[in-house]
Amino acid sequence: MSSSDRAAELRELLNEASIAYHVDDQPVMDDAAYDVLYDELKALEDADPSLVTPDSPTQRVGAPLSDKFQKVRHLLPMGSLEKVTTDEALQKWEDDMRKRLGTDDAIAYVVEPKIDGSAINLTYENGRFARGLTRGDGIQGEDVTPNLRTIKTIPLQMRRTDAPPTLEVRGEVYMPLDGFRAANEALAKDGKATWPNPRNAAAGSLRQKDSTITAARPLSIWVYGTGFREGLDLETHWETLQWLRERGFPTNPFAQRLESIAEVAELVRDWELRRTTLDYEIDGIVIKVDSYEQQERLGALHERPRWARAFKWAPMTATTRLNEIRIRVGRTGNLNPWAVLEPVEVGGVTISRATLHNEEDINRKDIREGDDVIVQRAGDVIPQVVGPAGKHRRGTKPFQMPTHCPLCGVEVVKPEGEVMHRCPNRACPSRGLETLNNWVMGAADIDGVGEQTVWRLWQQEMVRSIPELYRLTGEQLLELDGFGEISANNAIAAIQASKAIPFFRVLFGLNIPDVGWITARNLALHFGNVDALMNATQEELIEAEGIGPERAEAIAEWFRDDDNRRLVAELRDLGLRFETGEEEKPVEGPLTGNQYVITGTLEGFTRSEAQAALEELGAKVSDSVSSKTTGVIVGEEPGKSKVTKAEKAGVPKLTEADLLKLLGRG
Repeated sequence: MSSSDRAAELRELLNEASIAYHVDDQPVMDDAAYDVLYDELKALEDADPSLVTPDSPTQRVGAPLSDKFQKVRHLLPMGSLEKVTTDEALQKWEDDMRKRLGTDDAIAYVVEPKIDGSAINLTYENGRFARGLTRGDGIQGEDVTPNLRTIKTIPLQMRRTDAPPTLEVRGEVYMPLDGFRAANEALAKDGKATWPNPRNAAAGSLRQKDSTITAARPLSIWVYGTGFREGLDLETHWETLQWLRERGFPTNPFAQRLESIAEVAELVRDWELRRTTLDYEIDGIVIKVDSYEQQERLGALHERPRWARAFKWAPMTATTRLNEIRIRVGRTGNLNPWAVLEPVEVGGVTISRATLHNEEDINRKDIREGDDVIVQRAGDVIPQVVGPAGKHRRGTKPFQMPTHCPLCGVEVVKPEGEVMHRCPNRACPSRGLETLNNWVMGAADIDGVGEQTVWRLWQQEMVRSIPELYRLTGEQLLELDGFGEISANNAIAAIQASKAIPFFRVLFGLNIPDVGWITARNLALHFGNVDALMNATQEELIEAEGIGPERAEAIAEWFRDDDNRRLVAELRDLGLRFETGEEEKPVEGPLTGNQYVITGTLEGFTRSEAQAALEELGAKVSDSVSSKTTGVIVGEEPGKSKVTKAEKAGVPKLTEADLLKLLGRG
């Protein structure tokens, strides 16, 4: 076989393997085999540069510097979509189309998530990727072909031999959330400005004049249709998506064909709740009439098709002023910085404060008081400050954590290897207040009693401990602003009803050092009741799942304290549960035998919800990585020690998307 024939054979094998891996998610060869073939092709091309073709996998690494981007006309304009935001607007759109088409015409729709990325237009000639343009003004775009070649999910050669002479394929380049966070961390370490959101990151990466930089960015693409198509005769948009998928293009797996506008409206509402479960950002749903014949009859107005709409939700990011960075001392003594913001609407909710995690994170992002900042809200997660929105204002200074506790004045400590500063004073007033907050909003989850109510009860000295909360009366609540007779009685009823929470939740709410949700569950299951737990030796505590020597000593020390034992006795007398019920015991399910660790903040779940969901399927959830760990579910801002330990032990790291698949929701 000649070098030319062998190079052609290798290109075909490698391109097919790339599509199978990146698009079909069904690898046809392992990485080692791919590397052997790739190295062979590279050697052939190095020996004879005339063998290099534009569709060669070796051309994905990036090209030398380019002075500017050439503007090129699209063969068919890339029109933008009209926006709708309500069910009423959806129905009005359909009513208008029916008038144009005839009321007897049945209209089917194709819907798919609206990717918050950068729109591009790919031109294929006889099945080979020839040119890639940004959307630009819709008439012409910038030629970013070398950069697009570096994206592994873009086929350089279409699968099958029935390719039309010329075809425009439209899609949206995006940056997955995990890749976005990693890219921002790398930029911050190099002292460079970070991207405010994945959409800007994708667009900026596409417009790099050095495509080797683009090649290093974790970009991907979803293809959503075609533009100009020569000799391709298809009758519906749904048929087009299937055709593209069969030829190696990644089409969104969540695209659906629906028969009515009512079904469309229902799906839009469903996706607004589910969008935080994806590993990429979406800002709405794209809705298109399926029939090309109907699209042709409907036409366009000012380059905007009458046959398509973008249902847009409220944006999940906004820019506002960071007025102040305050410190809150948590129930375990951790100093938690948070941002006081100029009120701004994000995702349909007005927010005036946001989490800032820790001093290290604040300084890595270079967030300063007085600056304009980008705020992000996803699902029910507390709003977060992503980073500065531009240049620093004159006079702003880098943040410094206070050297002394703002509540008790004791000098704070920062244990080696940890990111949090801590007040070591166990008598600090914050401990009691935050223990109450943790009980009301975490352990007991009491409806009608929130943080502001707890704070006012604390200030009025009505409630300074958990037992006092259960002795609270409706008459006392009526003394607080915002409570009427009905709301006060409802709150008291909710407080009394919370006495029925399971034993492990009671344990979690007691504020025992190093005892979170998972450890509390393990202790409750292992010992069965509080008497066995209180009287357990350090050696007996270590026998419980996830309990090491240091944690065992801390738990034993807590139960040796007379005040703590009196607290347990008082709560037991008040009627709270201190033994494990049948409903708390492990269940058998498809995940029985698996053990997971959850670290960091998840977007679609609280930590306790994720744990409960896994346990319902029979899995165990631990708060430490060991040889028994099946996988570590990594959210935002994960614990570094857990991630490092997982990497060293070879334990798989799972994303929130992986968690959804485990739960059967992916």
